[in-house]
Amino acid sequence: MKTYIKFIINTFLNSFLFTILIVLSLVFIINLLTELEFFKKFNVSIFFTIYLSLINSPSMIFEIMPFIMLISNQLFFIKLFNNNEIQVFKYSGLKNSKILFIISLVTLAIGLLTISFYYNLSSNLKNHYLELKSNYTSDGKYLAVINKNGLWIRDKIENKILIINSSKINGSFLIDSFITEFNNKFEVLRNIKSNKIDIKSKNWIIFNPEIISNNISEKKDSIIVKSNFNYERIQSLFSNLTSLSFFELLELKKNYELLNYSTTDVNIQIQKIISYPMYLILMIIFSSVIMLNTKKFKNNTLQISVGLFFCVTIYYLNNLFNVLGTTERINSTISVWSPLLILTFTIFLITNKINER
Repeated sequence: MKTYIKFIINTFLNSFLFTILIVLSLVFIINLLTELEFFKKFNVSIFFTIYLSLINSPSMIFEIMPFIMLISNQLFFIKLFNNNEIQVFKYSGLKNSKILFIISLVTLAIGLLTISFYYNLSSNLKNHYLELKSNYTSDGKYLAVINKNGLWIRDKIENKILIINSSKINGSFLIDSFITEFNNKFEVLRNIKSNKIDIKSKNWIIFNPEIISNNISEKKDSIIVKSNFNYERIQSLFSNLTSLSFFELLELKKNYELLNYSTTDVNIQIQKIISYPMYLILMIIFSSVIMLNTKKFKNNTLQISVGLFFCVTIYYLNNLFNVLGTTERINSTISVWSPLLILTFTIFLITNKINER
């Protein structure tokens, strides 16, 4: 490997490691303050809150990694500018496009390693974090999961425990459901079979139920069963997809399809992971173009401020398309890839005579 390539890679990686350590420290402090606020009413050890803050931080780092790359790249170019190394490269015949190519390859490697290893680690830690914290929330008594056998709900209300299994969800209705009602000693009180249950509110309307109690079957036109769940709450329970690995997301998508449950959120998360390396590379190229076009600025703070401004702009652009995708106003694939295409088009517009900068 040529000396100048080693120098560029080492300088870039040093900027990246410095930035990620600073951001990780800030994320950890914010998490710790949040956990201390949450657990102020509980008698828990400070070490427990520290532990929760630590295991929740990696998933947050994954979400903001594109902006970490942008800031890292700014620091990389500031070092080259301040030491006049960019001019040395230029006089030696090394074009700016070659520098961009080298750091883009490094970024591609970081992106592939991130989605291959780091994402699975962060999702497992996030899942562990949610399991630990659920013990201190009211949701700890309730459970809802989706698997190949349909939707399963464990509910506890009015000194009764309900186990609900439904084969499908059609809008705000549960289809082909079976409910087993227990007392606190887990003795079966009754079983309820129904082809259709309205779950818009927490007072479920069960249509044409067959009620089995003490081996006696009885049919009615409709009954009301109280629950801690409604359609909106069931949807929200499956919104934290960052706690699932890539393969778990694929499995969840299959189960959603079997259940006739919307796969929009899962599709968006899968597309985000697939597009992640490209997103990082575009942020690096975009940041490089900004720095090369503002290298005459004598104030480094101003250069970083320009980068941060575009960070915020890109964040809100992504958020806009994400909302449009999750609300199904646009296709999930379009919602993920459109911001990247816009960013690519913007780079082409401003990458004019890059080697002359």
